[in-house]
Amino acid sequence: MHKYFIIAAVLVMASCSVYYAKQHDSWGVSSSQQYKRMAPPPAFSKIKEISERKKAFLDYLGKGVTRENARIRKERAMLLGLQERVANNAVTSRDIVNAKVLGELYGVEFEDKQITKAWLDKMLLRVDVLPKALVLTQAANESAWGTSRFAVQANNYFGQWCYRTGCGLVPRERKKGMTHEVAKFSSVSESIHRYYMNVNRNRAYRKLRVIRADLLKQGIDVTTTEAAMKMVEGLNKYSERGQDYVQDIQAMIQHNKQYWEK
Repeated sequence: MHKYFIIAAVLVMASCSVYYAKQHDSWGVSSSQQYKRMAPPPAFSKIKEISERKKAFLDYLGKGVTRENARIRKERAMLLGLQERVANNAVTSRDIVNAKVLGELYGVEFEDKQITKAWLDKMLLRVDVLPKALVLTQAANESAWGTSRFAVQANNYFGQWCYRTGCGLVPRERKKGMTHEVAKFSSVSESIHRYYMNVNRNRAYRKLRVIRADLLKQGIDVTTTEAAMKMVEGLNKYSERGQDYVQDIQAMIQHNKQYWEK
């Protein structure tokens, strides 16, 4: 059996997302529901050949990742347009309404009811794409390539936690005194969307966002495998396993590079 498939299956319970910012338990779903609902996933556990299972998994979730990145590119383009109009003193009332809505989604409120450079800087740090290699590798690790109980029963491919009783599935090995559940989503599309909002808003992952911004300043395409390897360093708080989790994700990205570089 494939080495990293074994690792993912064993660690899926241990590496569920440490969702530190409990105030985001309400989840930030776009008011316009811009993510498109995907078709139900294949029964990955029935695909016995590991290479075929991996390909089916990456092809299927890859479509959702492409859609999320497209959505975020539109949001970022809007912010860049705002940035230009702020510099030229040409902000309209419609700009302010749109900015307020987007700011609420990403947890960045206006100060003095104005679009300022400081507000735009905060937003541009949050509103940006994530590399497929990073997103899909995390999904593979957290869901045991789509075969875990949480993926099958709760459409949860990223091990994301919630904190209201009944909001998800109770982990069978939850430690005494812990109250979290593994969030249940209405679709795989929602799971992917909420993962993106988690990584792009949660203060626990600010380091990833800073790494991404630094790569952009260097003229590096943040969707590349190279960028993914660097951005993983900002996910040490995603799992209770800390740096060991980061190294596992990096190893999986490298091992599966044939899928990112084709």
